[in-house]
Amino acid sequence: MTDIPTSLETAIAQAREATRAAIQAGVPRMTVEFVYPELKGMPVAQQFYPVLQDLGLSFKLFFPDAGAAALARRDWQNPEFVVRGIGELQGQVEADDQAYIFVEPSSIEVSQVEDICNQAGDKFVIMLNPKLEDVATIGIGYAGRQLRERFLNTLEAVYYLRPMADAVLFRCYPNPWQLWQETDAGAYTCLAEFPQRPSGEALDRILLGEAATGADGESVVKAKRGGFLSELQSFIRALTQ
Repeated sequence: MTDIPTSLETAIAQAREATRAAIQAGVPRMTVEFVYPELKGMPVAQQFYPVLQDLGLSFKLFFPDAGAAALARRDWQNPEFVVRGIGELQGQVEADDQAYIFVEPSSIEVSQVEDICNQAGDKFVIMLNPKLEDVATIGIGYAGRQLRERFLNTLEAVYYLRPMADAVLFRCYPNPWQLWQETDAGAYTCLAEFPQRPSGEALDRILLGEAATGADGESVVKAKRGGFLSELQSFIRALTQ
């Protein structure tokens, strides 16, 4: 079992290892998410992309727009791999490509992202902090449902880290989804594991103190609150510095 991280560096290192494991297992499309509104995508991407270099993969990295891509090329001193905006070039998928990273793709670019993924075939695609499911943009009716069934549901969440009011929802491939909370002793405990991403209702039931099935198959209840919230604020500040 992987412990929840206590620093940005640890979180990104875990995300790299989860991605490595997923690629080695042949997972074609994946998401990596650090759910913090304050977190900027470019510095995270800079620490994340070396996993593809370590694996020896030829890859391209896309930002939502050409301006962000140009800024990344400047700050990263013109790296050897292609860094472009999603809509900047036609024919962005080439035969020699082995993988693609999309940094913070939004629902505005979802059709372009889907098109590139379809062209990519069995090449590896990684969505880093995606924002593809904005209901206001893709809708909740037939079109939105079709998009989820056709594309969004094909993405495997290989790394997910989301602090909530008094808990952390966590997934680090190949481990299952987990709900963690701090115990009275100051250490974190896994309250429950889930084969799929749990619904908000399922999380609420556990956090409200109702019985749930834990990692060992036994009944568990919500742990008492400790100093988690203050520690969480420190964690967020560290992530956004």
